[in-house]
Amino acid sequence: MGEEAHAKPAAGSDLTDDGFLGERLKILQPAKGHRSGLDAVMLAASVPAIHGERALDVGCGAGVAALCLARRVQGLEVRGIDIQAGLVALAGENAARNGLEERARFIEADVAAPRGALSEKDCPPHSFDHVMANPPFYAPGTTWTPPDAGKSTAHIAEGADLALWVDFCCAMARPKGTVSFIHRADALGGLLGAIGTKLGGLVIYPLWPAPGKAARRLLVQGIKGSRAPLAMLPGLVLHGEEGGFEPEAEAVLRHGEALDFSVS
Repeated sequence: MGEEAHAKPAAGSDLTDDGFLGERLKILQPAKGHRSGLDAVMLAASVPAIHGERALDVGCGAGVAALCLARRVQGLEVRGIDIQAGLVALAGENAARNGLEERARFIEADVAAPRGALSEKDCPPHSFDHVMANPPFYAPGTTWTPPDAGKSTAHIAEGADLALWVDFCCAMARPKGTVSFIHRADALGGLLGAIGTKLGGLVIYPLWPAPGKAARRLLVQGIKGSRAPLAMLPGLVLHGEEGGFEPEAEAVLRHGEALDFSVS
């Protein structure tokens, strides 16, 4: 489900130079291993951030979701954390090459580590208006393990299960802040169980691959401290019958528009 249709090798490296948001972002990513695509763009588009707020991307990888959000929302301060030092450095380079280094910073950190250490890195708990994450999709032993170590770390939760990721994300959000996840549709029960009462006003937003096809990804967003009921939105159909992106999906992927999470 990648969105970087025009990926090409970066000269003299094991990286590719990929275009996002209609080439308004140029992102270096590892040629092998975990690579961000449509999921990251949709996650960023779900965040209702405005000028002057702070957002955190947990498990930021090379910075795709964080930088998509920073590009869309002028005046937004973005932080990203990841356990892989190489990806953190690459995310910082991507921020600089897109002119976003003043508003987007990336930090090496582990969601399983003591949170107090993050305060020393200008990333204290309970301080973000918005937190977003694309957590590892599988627990150890439940799926085939990719041979690439980076891809395995991104997709399989070694030492940090889904409940720990959810707890970390909720702890980093301020009261009344939003927390947004993108996850497997068949894992919705586990995600909602991990969220429990930490978030309210939950909104579930399916991403349908095509008309009549079952959703494989869901966006789930909640508000810290809210007691509002859960809502299921119609979601977004990605591809039409001819195979190309539907206009609404095109608006997000190519033109950087936000998704509408309003509940009528």
